[in-house]
Amino acid sequence: MFLIDMFSKKTVMPSVEKALPGRETPVATSDHHFVNGRALKEPYPEGLDVAYFGMGCFWGAERLFWQVPGVHVTSVGFAGGLTPNPTYHETTTGLTGHAEIVKVVFDPEIVSYRQLLKLFFEEHDPTQGMRQGNDIGTTYRSALYTTSAEQAAAAGKALAAFQAALTAAGRDVSITTEIAPIGNYYYAEECHQQYLAKNPGGYCGLRGTGVSCPVA
Repeated sequence: MFLIDMFSKKTVMPSVEKALPGRETPVATSDHHFVNGRALKEPYPEGLDVAYFGMGCFWGAERLFWQVPGVHVTSVGFAGGLTPNPTYHETTTGLTGHAEIVKVVFDPEIVSYRQLLKLFFEEHDPTQGMRQGNDIGTTYRSALYTTSAEQAAAAGKALAAFQAALTAAGRDVSITTEIAPIGNYYYAEECHQQYLAKNPGGYCGLRGTGVSCPVA
């Protein structure tokens, strides 16, 4: 019974009453990107845009995005939850409500938000609910947190297009990606930033569906 209760905690969003209290002080993290040396936090150069992607474990997802031409800097953190300034360990309990998120700062003159959405839908499985493969829990849910009405509209259209593509490919599945305005984004600890550059043989859980997302 204890094991069932623990599993349920990780796959069901916590209530406000049951969420961990967190802290007022932000968790210590990196100042600069380990790969390109750019500042991890604001202010960013003028003309850049920001997008937030949840694709399960954020280690492999961050590496995916930092290699895209036009991406200025990436970081990993937590969003969509209740607990202020959570630690990584706290999020794994399922009692903060957060998803693991990659923050992508990009130049829209070089790479569009739609192109990033295409990468998002193709490089993970957005139909698995509170999991990605063997990674089970609320932190591993598929999520798009948007910064504007334009991003929200583009995300919704991309989701509909990919759902149609999955159906056309004979997949009897429904996309479970959460689309919502970004609230607070909390940076993860320094050891998680650009993890796969620091640990090249580390775990990467990214697995796509093999279906192309028809986004221009």
